[in-house]
Amino acid sequence: MFARLREDIAVVFERDPEARSTWEVLTCYPGLHALAWHRAATNPLWRAGLRWLARWLAHVSRWLTGIEIHPGATIGRRVFIDHGMGVVVGETAVIGDDCTLYHGVTLGGTSWNKGKRHPTLARGVVIGAGAKVLGPVLVGDGAKIGSNAVVVRDVPPGATAVGIPARIVTVEDQQRREAQASRIGFSAYAIAADMNDPMVQAIHQLLDHAAATEERVNRLVAQLSRDGVNCGDARATADGFDPQQINKMLE
Repeated sequence: MFARLREDIAVVFERDPEARSTWEVLTCYPGLHALAWHRAATNPLWRAGLRWLARWLAHVSRWLTGIEIHPGATIGRRVFIDHGMGVVVGETAVIGDDCTLYHGVTLGGTSWNKGKRHPTLARGVVIGAGAKVLGPVLVGDGAKIGSNAVVVRDVPPGATAVGIPARIVTVEDQQRREAQASRIGFSAYAIAADMNDPMVQAIHQLLDHAAATEERVNRLVAQLSRDGVNCGDARATADGFDPQQINKMLE
């Protein structure tokens, strides 16, 4: 138990630059208190069949910390709950090793039926403030959930989920958009890639369409060239495209 507590304290120093001393972490971090209470008392009592006592102690923990963790929840190692107020973790939720949850996060259910009805977070998942992950969904290794997102379907490993309902942005999507944006003279990050603003989304759709169109044209020109068709004009037109013209239009 003490080895696990030392791990949890080290995680606070690793992920929170505000942490200054071990004493401060032990006395002023409700996320650490809630996790320690769950691991040392409520979860062992729940597994031992002392369900009412486990629930009552979890209720006391919620009153003291502002964090509600059901005694039946499964929580891995080096989990960090930052700030913590308003965090809710359901009975059948599973939180893997090295996950990070910010305040206002809900790992909730969408069914009144018994059985698995809460999310499973794989290793290294980060969930932003106010996000809701609902139902028996799986959030893959290293995935990120944006603040205030509402996730109701599985999130692949390494992907980012943003919006209401959450849409999935994979690493490949981000890299493709960034590469296409750099070709036309601006960075997608400059227009807040993960925002829900309709104009931002329209620009990203245009980037995706431009990238797909360019790929199709390049394949077509290559095939025509292999078939003996002179495509010099097409290549010259493509090479003559001035990406700065788009910047002038946007100014």
